[in-house]
Amino acid sequence: MNIYLLRHGETKYNKQKRYQGTLDIPLSAEGLARLQKAPISPRVVYISPLIRARRTAEILFPEARLVEVEDLKEMCFGVFQGRNYIEMEKDPDYLAWVGEDCTGRCPGGETKAEFTQRTCEAFCRLLEDALAAGEEELVILAHGGTQMALMEQYGLPKKDYYSWCGPNGGGYLVTTDDNRWHKEHTLEYQRTVCYERGGQE
Repeated sequence: MNIYLLRHGETKYNKQKRYQGTLDIPLSAEGLARLQKAPISPRVVYISPLIRARRTAEILFPEARLVEVEDLKEMCFGVFQGRNYIEMEKDPDYLAWVGEDCTGRCPGGETKAEFTQRTCEAFCRLLEDALAAGEEELVILAHGGTQMALMEQYGLPKKDYYSWCGPNGGGYLVTTDDNRWHKEHTLEYQRTVCYERGGQE
């Protein structure tokens, strides 16, 4: 089975390196302009409910049925949302969080472990349903954090969390099959894709 783990197009917060998290930030004008129809035509695309993911999916897959999955939302960064690291360089809560390699709880938000668990549980439900139905393709369009959580957990070759943040308007094509998934719970990386103008399939 081919599985596409895709990220929304660029927002102003991406450009400004702000923590977006669960804030419903729209695509920027530039991000919208760069997106183009993808060369694959899935019947269904599973999306985060945040507008930046939905709008990206509408452009990449105009004929697909879009199904929102609440637990595909980005990680909640609590009080850090809407701010960037420059604005927080003297914030003791932020410095403490960074000092824990960003694994602890964001004040008012999630821990990395909590985010990873909800993301992986949502993904496993979708994948196992698709495998049981004999589907040949699964397309998920969500966030950079979604990609990082899933690929750190299941991706081959093994890499750390931050190595798996794919491009805006793109992400990863990975593969698995029923036997491999139920024995190993692994996803084999095939290639990086980008559906922005000038990007690569």
